[in-house]
Amino acid sequence: MRTARIGALASGTGTILEALLDADLPIVVVVVDRRCRAEKVAQRSGVPVVVLERRDFGESFDRDAFTSEVVAALAASSVDVVAMAGFGTVLGAAVHEAFPSRVLNTHPALLPAFKGWHAVEEALAAGVKVTGCTVHLATLEVDDGPILAQEPVPVLEGDDACSLHERIKQVERRLYPATVRSFVDGLRAPSAQPEAAVFGAPDPRTGDPRTTDPRTKNLDTRNGEQK
Repeated sequence: MRTARIGALASGTGTILEALLDADLPIVVVVVDRRCRAEKVAQRSGVPVVVLERRDFGESFDRDAFTSEVVAALAASSVDVVAMAGFGTVLGAAVHEAFPSRVLNTHPALLPAFKGWHAVEEALAAGVKVTGCTVHLATLEVDDGPILAQEPVPVLEGDDACSLHERIKQVERRLYPATVRSFVDGLRAPSAQPEAAVFGAPDPRTGDPRTTDPRTKNLDTRNGEQK
């Protein structure tokens, strides 16, 4: 069985994309929804880039049509697995229909707490003692899919959004590539679907070990996307 081909979706500085590429994952195309540094990151690694520039951020935005363009770009490169790498547009159902249970995402919080684009700021505002990052399977409901891996990051006295987010990113750049690698390798196994696993995820509000499954205890349900 051939190695699964990965398509990455990015929107910003490309630091998560860099981590995926540095891990020598089989990324065959990068799709961006705006002009950004991630383009240059991909180009330096010799990975083709498709720019699908989103210009409408209002109520008239045709999410389904845009999603179809993204799916077409991924399909043109025979992608098997999609890795979200800081992609600022929430996609519609077509991407999940084209790649069922094969769209991965990393999120800067211990899901299900603090969903959406402002997770770091919301964690600070809530006064939690620990936050972290989560790697999960993306679903149509934002930041709500099965969890593959989590790792905690303590909130330190004097932290602001920038300092806390940078420490989360340091974990993210290690955990996300390793989890994507494990997922891709699992697709080559007879079971063809790795089981979800959660690692070291304490309750973000107390810092204590969780006594419930984080996939079923919803602490925060707000969603969002980047403009």
